Amino acid sequence: MARIELAPEVFDDFDRFFDHLAQFEAEDAPERMGEIVQAVQVLAHSPLIGRPVKGGQRELVIGQGSHGCVALYLFVPDLDLVAVLAARINSAYTPAARRSARRPRPG
Repeated sequence: MARIELAPEVFDDFDRFFDHLAQFEAEDAPERMGEIVQAVQVLAHSPLIGRPVKGGQRELVIGQGSHGCVALYLFVPDLDLVAVLAARINSAYTPAARRSARRPRPG
C-alpha cells in the first residue's frame, strides 16, 4: 500500500475550494471536501488509476459536473509513495464557465 503525501500547495488549493464554494453559497462544503479526501485515499491501493499526463505525473478526476475536480499527483514506485502536487476545481463545470460557454462568440 502506497503512502500518500500532500505538497504544501495542496492546502492552498483546498483554501481556494472553500472560497469558491462560499462564493456560490454551497451548503455542503465539508462533505465535498470529504469526497476529495476519500478519492485521494484510493491512490494508496491503486496509484496508477489516474490518467497519465506529462512528466510521469497522473491526474485523478474526482466527482463530476459542478462537483468535479482534478488531483495532480506523482507515483514513485521505488518509494511506494504517492505525492499529491495540486488539486484544481474542474473549471469547465463552474457556474461562471457555464455562463460564458452560452455566450455567442463575436463573429
